[in-house]
Amino acid sequence: MPNAGYGTLFMLVLLIAASVWLGTVAQRVVRKGAFVKGYFLGNRGLGAWALALTATVQSGGTFMGFPSMVYSHGWIVALWISGYMIVPLTGFAVVGKRMAQLSRRTNAVTVPDLFRERFQSPRVGLIALVFVLTFMTSMMIAQFKAGALIMKIAWPGSGTLALSEDSGQFRLGADSLMGLRKAGVPETTVSKLQPLVGEAFADKGELKAQLTKLLVPGEFDVSGNKILAAAEPTDWLYFFGLGIFALTVVGYTLIGGFLAAVWTDLFQSVMMLFGVTILLVLAIPAANGVEAATLAAVQQTGEAFAFGPGYSKDGREFLPLGLAISFFCVWVFAGFGSPASVVRVMASKSTEHIRKSIFLLGGYNLLIYIPLIMICICGRALIPDLEKTDEIIPRLTLKLTDKLPGGSLLAGLVLTAPFGAVMATVSGYLVVIASGLVRDIYQRFINPQAGPHEIKRLTYIAMISVGIFAVAMNIKPVEYLQVFVVFSGSGGAVTFVVPALMAAYWRRATATGCAAAMLAGGGTLIAFYVSGFLLPDPMMGPKSSVRPFYWMGVDPILWGLAASTAGGIFGSLLTSPPDAAHVSKMFDRQETAQ
Repeated sequence: MPNAGYGTLFMLVLLIAASVWLGTVAQRVVRKGAFVKGYFLGNRGLGAWALALTATVQSGGTFMGFPSMVYSHGWIVALWISGYMIVPLTGFAVVGKRMAQLSRRTNAVTVPDLFRERFQSPRVGLIALVFVLTFMTSMMIAQFKAGALIMKIAWPGSGTLALSEDSGQFRLGADSLMGLRKAGVPETTVSKLQPLVGEAFADKGELKAQLTKLLVPGEFDVSGNKILAAAEPTDWLYFFGLGIFALTVVGYTLIGGFLAAVWTDLFQSVMMLFGVTILLVLAIPAANGVEAATLAAVQQTGEAFAFGPGYSKDGREFLPLGLAISFFCVWVFAGFGSPASVVRVMASKSTEHIRKSIFLLGGYNLLIYIPLIMICICGRALIPDLEKTDEIIPRLTLKLTDKLPGGSLLAGLVLTAPFGAVMATVSGYLVVIASGLVRDIYQRFINPQAGPHEIKRLTYIAMISVGIFAVAMNIKPVEYLQVFVVFSGSGGAVTFVVPALMAAYWRRATATGCAAAMLAGGGTLIAFYVSGFLLPDPMMGPKSSVRPFYWMGVDPILWGLAASTAGGIFGSLLTSPPDAAHVSKMFDRQETAQ
């Protein structure tokens, strides 16, 4: 197994040092204005470049999960991600301008703040806050795991190149059997495990297969999880990575707040672009061009690698027509439905800066995702038959830079890009979650007269507490990271897209309609994910044991948006119109409006 080497570790340390430095610089800017406005919105001073390269935050999935899908399924993933290309138009042009205007007219600092003031309803703000905390916390917990695993990848000699769900070899020893007896596992069950003592298993699935052969179904149902837990190795590198990641990201975000998150995000975006460019320049000649790489990949797999619904070893339909339409909507609406993205638009300097950022972000997305697709197609030709497919970018990077002068540092630059992207995601989410806890709960419902010093102190406590909670949740890490990413993005879309459009463009929209839209959208999505967990695998979409129910072959985001739209329209039309003077303040030109 190739290792990342000391160049990767050096670049990672450099990245951490740069992030902390940016946090300290951001703190100086925050001090120039009021704490709440400066710490949570950066004094509304984001320019076009900062807004464009940070409003749709990349995550570890950009360099791990997404390339894995391209390597596994082929060119069809270009259609899967295509909706992301028009996020700048939908997120900035359709909604961004109006949300920025409304945030200034209402003096809103957070997303729940904005909905509360727009609809003059504390109930609407509270419902918005609950959904913000639900979906963003699930995403943040998954990203903490990604950060720890990427730190593990960067450690020399780790032998790890993938965001693997398993930490290493599973092994039952005499101590393990003694522990199982103390845990209450029947002696008859423990005695059946003797043939496995000392034997190593590559992952949890391999051990589970052996257990199902030795134990009767009833025994495995009762004691299987305890046996798997007893055999699981202690992954010290993972815990070390988790600690370093948490201290770094919570530390610099604590120092500089919103601006620290934005500036480090901008820095990571530039780093990611450099990494993709380096790989593209190296991969295409190595594979004798994209066409030759595609033909070689087709020979290894089949014609489905070059066509829809995509190649799959087990006959699964990765992207049939219904899901293709669905995922176009997933990325479009998730892009501007995320509260983290809305907050950054609220922090823009002016409408002119928002308009410029549309072109900048559109170009950036093209320069990231299209080259990544070509790189991974070349990777399939150069490194066929990878079992852990999210190793493709690390393996390809090490292969292509091995003979180059300074190759270890180049590899480090590429391999630390996902770490930076995860840090940027988490820092942005930390600010939004902390602002929700302090601004939207404490200041609104517990102590409305809280002064700046008290708000500042509680914000620091909230941010540290959220970091500790995320670390605690990853002591036994969540599985299926990419599923949590899609669930969080879809949840933000079905909950906030329709209410945002209502708030921005419909004068007749009411507080009841907005609340109904959020509850109907979020409730529908959660119901479909629960149903998908209980029902048989439909053999479509990404393979995972945690998946939604694809009713009529489409992703639940469409049903969630439909339910949200119906709830918003009927909820508004069946209740009294909003106050005319307040609506005029929200929609009509005001002499004092900025």
